[in-house]
Amino acid sequence: MSISPEHKPLGKQVTGSLHTLSPIVELNVGGEMYTTTLSTLKKHPGSKLAEMFTGQPKLRTDSEGRFFIDRPGTYFKYILEYLRSNQVPTQCIQDVYREALFYDIEPLIKQLEDSPQIFGELVARKQFLARVPSYSENIELMIRIARAEAVASRCSGVIVCVVRTEEDAARCQDALNSLDMDKKSVVKFGPWKAAPSISDLLDCIQMDVAAKGYKISFQPHVAEKGFRFKSHDFFYKFLFTWW
Repeated sequence: MSISPEHKPLGKQVTGSLHTLSPIVELNVGGEMYTTTLSTLKKHPGSKLAEMFTGQPKLRTDSEGRFFIDRPGTYFKYILEYLRSNQVPTQCIQDVYREALFYDIEPLIKQLEDSPQIFGELVARKQFLARVPSYSENIELMIRIARAEAVASRCSGVIVCVVRTEEDAARCQDALNSLDMDKKSVVKFGPWKAAPSISDLLDCIQMDVAAKGYKISFQPHVAEKGFRFKSHDFFYKFLFTWW
């Protein structure tokens, strides 16, 4: 039995307006194949996803004529399920959130931001780290120092000075002046005005460096004898293990 043209899925027919084509759409999202309807994809008119399928086709097609979206296909099923049934995903929350941001599906973004995982990251942790001066720059500096010292070594260490208050910052500077080491190789974090403690910041540093693919640990740094202060009050050694 032949299929009438109006019921054939969108595929190799990519000429003309999408309004004149079949409501059934075949998609290739990062190598994962999906079939859905045009109305589902355009459910939220202001979204980037809806814009992709409004008016003239704005997407390339693969060899089979399916519209191709160059994004992780694994998580698109959660996006599609939300569009179909308003079901907010409970798995892969961080990954789905990134895709919701890309497709600019505002209702899903807001609902995901209310989830404990995203709320804790955006409202609590990120807001805290925004109050730690040069936090992101210092993370990158730590990595550069560690990589520079990794030649012919299994591990490389980076000394970090962490101070929470202005008073501690002044004491730390005095401590740095009495250290027998290259002051430029010490990465300084703080001070900050927020509730989290020094141990909380140390956990954040370890978490964010590890998220970049590095194997990292830390411990209090014990200075040589004759040091004027208790070095573990301020100084910690982060150890990068390469193999």
